[in-house]
Amino acid sequence: MCVGVDDFPQIPHLVQTLGPRITPAEMPFLGILEDKKLPHVPGTVILGDETIRSDDLVGALKHGTGRNSHVILVPQPSNDPNDPLNWPQWKKVASFGITCWGTLLYGAVSIAMLNPALYAMSVQLEVSITAMVLTAGYQTLVTGVSGPIFAALARKYGKRPMFLFASLVCLVGNIVGSAVPTYQGVLASRILQGFSIAPYESLIFDMLSDMFFLHERGVYTALVNFCLVGVSNITAVVSGPIVTNLGWRWLYYLITIFGVAQLILQFLFVPETTYIRASIYDIDSNVSENLDELVELETKEAMRDEKYADRAIHDEGRRIVPTISRESQEPPPLKKTFVQNLAILNGTFSNENLLQAFIAPFLVAVNLSVLWVLIVNSMFIVLYVVIALVIAQEFGPPPYLLSASSIGLLSLGPFVGGVVGAIFMALASDPFIKWCAGRNNGIFEPEYRLIPCIFGLCTGAGLLGWGFMVADYVSPVATATMHGLVVFGALITAVATSNYAIDAYRSLTAEIFIASMAVKNIIIFGFTYFVNDWTAQTGVRHAFVVWSVVGFALLATTPFMYVLGKKYRSYWARNNLLEKWSIVSRGGSG
Repeated sequence: MCVGVDDFPQIPHLVQTLGPRITPAEMPFLGILEDKKLPHVPGTVILGDETIRSDDLVGALKHGTGRNSHVILVPQPSNDPNDPLNWPQWKKVASFGITCWGTLLYGAVSIAMLNPALYAMSVQLEVSITAMVLTAGYQTLVTGVSGPIFAALARKYGKRPMFLFASLVCLVGNIVGSAVPTYQGVLASRILQGFSIAPYESLIFDMLSDMFFLHERGVYTALVNFCLVGVSNITAVVSGPIVTNLGWRWLYYLITIFGVAQLILQFLFVPETTYIRASIYDIDSNVSENLDELVELETKEAMRDEKYADRAIHDEGRRIVPTISRESQEPPPLKKTFVQNLAILNGTFSNENLLQAFIAPFLVAVNLSVLWVLIVNSMFIVLYVVIALVIAQEFGPPPYLLSASSIGLLSLGPFVGGVVGAIFMALASDPFIKWCAGRNNGIFEPEYRLIPCIFGLCTGAGLLGWGFMVADYVSPVATATMHGLVVFGALITAVATSNYAIDAYRSLTAEIFIASMAVKNIIIFGFTYFVNDWTAQTGVRHAFVVWSVVGFALLATTPFMYVLGKKYRSYWARNNLLEKWSIVSRGGSG
């Protein structure tokens, strides 16, 4: 016996009672200018039950559970158990945690671990300190240049092979560094490490948007930024005593051990997260809402799955295919086995050729909102790195005369600042945007993510205070406090702009963060050639007045992006240059 859609009269009734499309107010909550060009602006979504739509529609969409039972899931998950949005929470957290461990090892520790040992290594290897510093510069350069390559391959073949390749290459680099105690060996190890940094510094943001819903992403974005910004500051504090007591090669031994463990776990327990679901589920990205069609589709799929479950129980294992509708005649997808999830390659996820995918990170900057994110996100990280570039030359000579280990301890200030900033954003980011949506009739605007950027004022103030204190030979503890204030503001700004990029332009997440990483690393590489000499010539006070002004000036552009962001999202949806150039053709959640 077969069943058809006529057997379920509640479907037409439900579709008919969905009610009209949301009619937005003239200006959403907190002053974002409304758009009147599109029926639905990509990025703007119904997040809570407070919406002015009818309860029939809101109730029919998939919701969260527990304390988030009133929150509408964005994007809506499909009925496929292999959709990462449908994974059990423990599997999502485990996959993210293992990958985030890779971010910590390769995006933070491998970059900063040799800093306390550079002078001792230069003496042992009989090269200049400048030559040793340049090994880090080449590592940074390779990271920036290799980023677009990884982005292209990940867009085409998925993120899992990129993460595994990066872990393997860094493992080889660490082995080279530990086994070849020459300058050439160290240089080779740093270059190989550079190839491993790009995926773990950028693709992880795309990965978390694959697995987590809009109302969950804030805490995970904060954790990634803390690994990249906060942990790098404590690395020198930990590696310094290791170098003093065991020698610098032990840094390579230890990171090799941890790297082997991370590679094994990444292979066994982190499946591919790139998933192509029907675009109708992407209620945050579509120009047309089509929520009534989505509700009808989800209702049919739910009944299809229920019918198959009933047949499995009552028909003694004999499967009968219900004909609910043309698009739901196929049986429910089967959940992949553990062995199937071990596959390194899972087909292709884009119709683009590799050249198109390669140039995508460069061309995302034609989107002015994305360009703004690239500049602000990258430069706020660079501004705190500037202190790291000059800290030794300011505190090593008189009158401070601090030893290398004492200079390393100054990193405790920025580490504490990073911890406080990360905890603040992890605890406050998602609850705050849910609060904003609740007061906007249940409608979420990505621009709400930018409000915490006001704490970026701490970065400008901290840079100013650090420069004046060092120029006046104030206590190193006080200067470390200013350094912590710089990192506190930089991390919050980085998290806020990262969240905005993911929520406003989710389909471009990988390209945005690859571009941001490339811009940041290339700028830092260029700064290594002039910052130290310029600071010595012009004076630390004047130099950091300049850096402070740069920070304040960048922050002054945020209100414009906040107020006009929705109008520009509408403009971009109507004039998407990447689609016109056939650069972006990837469907689904990607």
